[in-house]
Amino acid sequence: MPLTRRSILLAAAGADPKPIDTHIHLFDPKRFPYHPTATYQPPAETLDSYAPFASAVLSHSIIVHPEPYQDDHSYLEYCFSNEPRKGFFKGTCLFDALDPRTPVRMEALMKKWPNRIVALRIHATERKARTAGAIRDRDLGDPQMAKTWAAAARLGLAIQMHMIPMWAPAVGRLTQMTSGVRVVIDHLCRHGQGTAAEYEEVLKLGANKNVYMKFSGLSYSSKQPPPHEDLQPVCRRIHQAFGSGNIIWGGLGMNATAHEEQRAAFEVNWSFLPPLDRQRIRATNAAGLYRLG
Repeated sequence: MPLTRRSILLAAAGADPKPIDTHIHLFDPKRFPYHPTATYQPPAETLDSYAPFASAVLSHSIIVHPEPYQDDHSYLEYCFSNEPRKGFFKGTCLFDALDPRTPVRMEALMKKWPNRIVALRIHATERKARTAGAIRDRDLGDPQMAKTWAAAARLGLAIQMHMIPMWAPAVGRLTQMTSGVRVVIDHLCRHGQGTAAEYEEVLKLGANKNVYMKFSGLSYSSKQPPPHEDLQPVCRRIHQAFGSGNIIWGGLGMNATAHEEQRAAFEVNWSFLPPLDRQRIRATNAAGLYRLG
């Protein structure tokens, strides 16, 4: 059946189980100005515009605290305080993993917002690490990085890796070193920005049942326009490596039009799976990973 606004409204009415969006960025630069060291300055995508759509169509959303705000979580906290219904949002945090103060800062934010902060996001999207400036591309081999991972695991936070494939071996080592850590890999690990050999290392991470792959950020990996049909071979390989229980879905859109596009991409690229497995990726896996009620 074609995906239309009507089909989306039927899903919202309960004809289909509601999905969970594990990856939404929200921005309100007029009320919450961007950080002086923001790596980019996107147009506004506000809670006010997102909430009516999201509350109708989705079960929950994970707000992925974005780089333009760096380590200022004021807008994330505003979203928690003004969510469309109680417990609808959880969120990630962004702190410098090489800063010795980060474990204390993570704990303080978690105590301020109990059961809301679910992961520390780490960016590694360049081939060369840097030690200063905006919070991104820190050295994954630095001893302080391992200490921050260990602190996150003790606090019950996942590590959310936004990375290119070349960093998979380093992430694998950190995962092995860190008892009990859960790792979420964003955006299919940006499949289109690595070599075939590098992506083989990404797929090896699937052997660890505490590592999850996120079906999101499809334009980083696809060479085709939506619905990105060329990603189905990649999805098949990811499924072989991670299994139906360790794949989640994110980036479901800010509105009905965008959501229709994302649903079409989901259905095309995961059509080889039976309905129960597709539902695990849409919602069940994320509900368990993020402890959603």
